[in-house]
Amino acid sequence: MTRRARGFGYLLKNRIADVKELTGAIKRVGAGESVIDPVVVSRLLHRRRAGSALEELTPRERDVLEPMAEGRSNEAIAERLVVGGKTVETHVRNTFAKLGLEQNLADHRRVLAVLTYLRG
Repeated sequence: MTRRARGFGYLLKNRIADVKELTGAIKRVGAGESVIDPVVVSRLLHRRRAGSALEELTPRERDVLEPMAEGRSNEAIAERLVVGGKTVETHVRNTFAKLGLEQNLADHRRVLAVLTYLRG
């Protein structure tokens, strides 16, 4: 019998002192989501490499990709950025196109976008 991880999380130790933040992260991981500390995501985002596909993204597309890398849903991203869900969907779709992530049944574009982001 194999066990498959449903979710994972990584928070910096100063973040776990905030009980509300920690509890929210635990609930999200328990629900199968992934949680990465926003500080880690921000540092990775701002460490750009020359020639990266990420350079093609607009600042707003980066604003959407950052919480996506934290494991946030489109609804949570829309709430954070104070925009509508359709606006987030448009930015996500544009991000996929600029990163060359075409829709197919074999790949999960959202995961591939986040991996590109973390590598970039």
